[in-house]
Amino acid sequence: MSRKKKIEIMDTTLRDGEQTSGVSFLPSEKLQIAKLLLEELKVDRIEVASARVSEGELEGVKKITHWAKDKGWLDRVEVLGFVDTPMSVDWIVEAGAKVMNLLTKGSLNHLTHQLKKTPEIHFHEIKECIAYANERGIDVNVYLEDWSNGMRNSREYAMALVGLLSELNVKRVMLPDTLGLLCPEEVETFMALIIQQYPKVHFDFHAHNDYDLSVANVLKAVKMGAKGVHTTVNGLGERAGNSPLESVVAVISDFTDYSLNIQENKIYRISKLVEQFSGLRIPANKPVVGENVFTQTAGVHADGDNKKNLYFSDLLPERFGRTRKYALGKTSGKANILKNLVELGISLEPEELAKVTQKIIELGDKKERVTTEDLPYIISDVLQNNSIQKNIVIDGYHMVHSKGLRPSVQLRMKIFDQFYEQNASGDGQYDSFMKALKKIYKSLSKELPKLTDFHISIPPGGKTDAFVECVVTWDLKGRIFKTKGLDSDQTIAAMKATEKMLNIIEQINTITKSEKKNPYGNEYSPIAW
Repeated sequence: MSRKKKIEIMDTTLRDGEQTSGVSFLPSEKLQIAKLLLEELKVDRIEVASARVSEGELEGVKKITHWAKDKGWLDRVEVLGFVDTPMSVDWIVEAGAKVMNLLTKGSLNHLTHQLKKTPEIHFHEIKECIAYANERGIDVNVYLEDWSNGMRNSREYAMALVGLLSELNVKRVMLPDTLGLLCPEEVETFMALIIQQYPKVHFDFHAHNDYDLSVANVLKAVKMGAKGVHTTVNGLGERAGNSPLESVVAVISDFTDYSLNIQENKIYRISKLVEQFSGLRIPANKPVVGENVFTQTAGVHADGDNKKNLYFSDLLPERFGRTRKYALGKTSGKANILKNLVELGISLEPEELAKVTQKIIELGDKKERVTTEDLPYIISDVLQNNSIQKNIVIDGYHMVHSKGLRPSVQLRMKIFDQFYEQNASGDGQYDSFMKALKKIYKSLSKELPKLTDFHISIPPGGKTDAFVECVVTWDLKGRIFKTKGLDSDQTIAAMKATEKMLNIIEQINTITKSEKKNPYGNEYSPIAW
């Protein structure tokens, strides 16, 4: 596919994106984002602030322009200015910037009711402002605020303003869908009219996302002849936000024959940085940068990927500095688990794999998603279960833990097809469980081993819903062994470890009765059960 022309990306995360409710970047944060946008991601231009907002804003712009001047990139740093000669221009000069994006009124409605001026007065003031900016060495691009409404309701005015700008020293005319109200069909109609009448003008399209149509509208504007488009990282912006850089880059790359300067593999990195600085979390299902968008959950998808990449598309995660993942949960199949095992460098026998798969399905009913980090814990639990004959089972329990009252438990055990029940209270839920268990075993004249160590851990990066692994060390008349339990609740994990211990000591007693010597001497086994 031949490349016809290059589309400019002007990113306005630091100006329009900062208008997101609750978002305010520090000057040092603005500089870091600007560096990543221009140096790493290689966007063509960035809009970094609005003139005359505050001293903090001036400081932030100065940091960026000082750095950009050293790099020779001052012409790529833009500041929003107003038709208020000479104030905005002087502010921009003081900030060290060289490009002003002049905000004019693109609809007669805005002009009449907000500025309360006639087109003749507004046009005269625009010409005066642009001339003054040029005198002070400032290049000018011009926004037509509310242009979409202007084309809908006062087209003659909007077209006349473009006509005026086409005759002035203006580098770009920027067409905002300020309220995010256009659909792609209107974008096609309006862009066709304006480009046909002014074919030599460089038009940028600036979309908002109120109807969730910003990316579709950007795509249509590009196909109709726009030479530049505006974006924000993660779609930041007031109300529903602006067109998200990550999605715009993907659709222009994959659905047009136009080229971009963007380094796609840097997108995820800057997305996460902006997430951190803005304090706004990226939705898990957000295209390109969301946590789940390159994660296959259904086992049939992983199976298809194994056979001939049947569920791959051009939207490959590697393009954006990411990797494909295969979620583990109740819809997982062996293919999903195999993908994760390969990543961890683990190999299981078919029978073991089947049991691990079943365990993950069971656990998936308790937890939204089982992570790769959980997998070694699950495998360890399953392999240990395989080595133990399950003659003793915790058949039922009811626990009470209330403020001001001692925890208590009602416990029912199944021991060799017989059922036993006891109640007990203790210093904690697990202590109550152990005291009830000791009552049952005392009634059977059975001895329990001594608990010598108790350790709780969660997988790396675990959250509040993480699986808990409980490792308990036991001493049975000098024989030291460990058991593990796995559950999303730490008390239940400890109870499962204890249940394994009960079955192990039955095996030990059986071996002892058969007079089979333990080759490890006094210790039953140096390996954790």
